[in-house]
Amino acid sequence: MNYDLQALMERWDGLGVVHRYDQPTRTWVFICMHDNTLGPCTGGTRMKVYSKPGEGLLDGMRLAEGMTNKWAAIDVAAGGGKAVLAVERPLEGEGRRGLLLRYGRLIQSLGGGFHTGEDLGISTEDMKVVAEEADYVHGFHPEDGSKIDPSPFTARAVFAGIRSAVARALEGETLSGKKVLIQGVGSVGANLGMFLKEAGAQLLVSDIDEVRCQRVADQLEATLVPENEVYSTPCDVYAPCAVGATLNPETVPRLQCRIVAGSANNQLAEPGDAARLMERGILYVPDYIINAGGALAFSLLDQGIGDRELLLEKMDAIGDSVTQILQEAASQGESPVVAAQHRVDRALAKSRD
Repeated sequence: MNYDLQALMERWDGLGVVHRYDQPTRTWVFICMHDNTLGPCTGGTRMKVYSKPGEGLLDGMRLAEGMTNKWAAIDVAAGGGKAVLAVERPLEGEGRRGLLLRYGRLIQSLGGGFHTGEDLGISTEDMKVVAEEADYVHGFHPEDGSKIDPSPFTARAVFAGIRSAVARALEGETLSGKKVLIQGVGSVGANLGMFLKEAGAQLLVSDIDEVRCQRVADQLEATLVPENEVYSTPCDVYAPCAVGATLNPETVPRLQCRIVAGSANNQLAEPGDAARLMERGILYVPDYIINAGGALAFSLLDQGIGDRELLLEKMDAIGDSVTQILQEAASQGESPVVAAQHRVDRALAKSRD
């Protein structure tokens, strides 16, 4: 893969990239704006150590395009965008705070062209710091102004999507007794586990952080699965909730599941992986559909809906979207990825007319 910054920008079809090098922390900042057809470019901010800056830029570009699809698919008036803070090393204390404040000023300078919230490596507390300098941070309670963690809502939407996929692939069956393997038990994965446990699912969990994984496994009464056995472990549902590209030419042939449905972004390493899953009879729920709960919750907060239970209930709409996409895919004999793209294209075309 060519991670040259100029080469990446030359071949990208998005609106553009705002980039800055933060000298005090030696951090590359990339704000990738893909499409504003439906509204201002909106997406989370990710902080991560990359092997080289171009890897972070490519990540941001792919994620921004995914946000265009996500907003269009759930019919929210926002465009696709994503930001990446490609740090040289993990940052804490004043160094981290300084970077976030400078990043907030950069967002503010765009005058509303980019709106953001939490993503991988960025906490709710981090977003509060960014909001000290930027007016375009989402996820604040409409009444008391507290910053809301999107993780439970993302997890609830994934749960609703898994429930819909199980009903489709397993002929109307429920989650009770079904084996679900959650790969990655951070905030979203752990919350997803709680919803699945309440529904009677048998849980298997895996995470590169062994201490965290053991703690969550104890809480969920789940079975631990070693990282190197994830793809070959028999289960009904494989739920990737950590990094992307876990579905690739090497892993797809090893999968021992009926359904793939999880919160991770960019789960397919390449477009052909969707066809590989379909050939194996594995039902894949497109990531940008099923993981849209946090985005949907933030849009509802912006509309003045702050009741937590009501917000959680509204995540069931994601399950309805999954059902519709799977039905369309089955009726046309095509991958759910294709059906989901049709849904996105229709939404964008309607707005452009």
